[in-house]
Amino acid sequence: MNQALEDEILSLNAIYATDILVLSDETNNTSHSCILSIPDHHISLRLSFPSDYPETPPTIIGPASSGSETRRGEASEVAFLARDVLSSCFRAGEPCVFDLLTDLEPLLATSAEDEGSVCEYLFESVHHEHELEQNETIPPPDWVISTPVTEKKSVFVARACNVQSVYTAKASIAHLLATDKKVARATHNITAWRIRDAVTDASYQDCDDDGETAAGSRLLHLLQVMDVWDVVVVVTRWYGGVHLGPDRFRLINQVAREAVVGFTNGSNKDKDKVGKDKKV
Repeated sequence: MNQALEDEILSLNAIYATDILVLSDETNNTSHSCILSIPDHHISLRLSFPSDYPETPPTIIGPASSGSETRRGEASEVAFLARDVLSSCFRAGEPCVFDLLTDLEPLLATSAEDEGSVCEYLFESVHHEHELEQNETIPPPDWVISTPVTEKKSVFVARACNVQSVYTAKASIAHLLATDKKVARATHNITAWRIRDAVTDASYQDCDDDGETAAGSRLLHLLQVMDVWDVVVVVTRWYGGVHLGPDRFRLINQVAREAVVGFTNGSNKDKDKVGKDKKV
């Protein structure tokens, strides 16, 4: 194991007098997977530490577990918030997990008093970051929304909208979570985006499972196969209590494809199949 990571695990567990950061079984030669328990919360996050940590920051993969007291969607909100905090507190060459927990604590305390404030914080944070960089106001995202699909009480719905930068992709997702509490409370909000700079021809692609293992990369692969650019896609799943197995990936792709087709068409020609900004 990376010596810096080993020292940080020992230090954190001594400070909190419990196994706050533990190495998981999913470790290989290029990265170390750890489970980070959030103090005073029934939520843990899965982190991946690169072999050159702390020169390179860890990746917050998503929620690892949540207790029965946790409301639906809360673990995903915490993971999203933790990523935002990590991007602010990380400094190359310095261990960052203690700073992550320290900066995260007051935000989670506020969210406990004011339901929905985590999502609102995310939107305000990303919106402000973009304004500093671009000196412009981000318009509300113009989502194309798929028809909801229900399978064994699980519900899937996808959204797609145009984005011109990574900032607007993040802001669109954060705006959705901040303004739609039903989506914010969903079990998973799987995201992917592909963006191509018209001036430099540089391309940006990323995805997030949000706890639905391997779903983000499959969603991104769908966008690659469809050869679409300048789009962000969010697939929301409300878990119905029955495991769907691999079939869930077919359903995620089904609703995502429908939303992307509506996006690429530029308008909703088939009102019976794809709706724009309709309530879900």
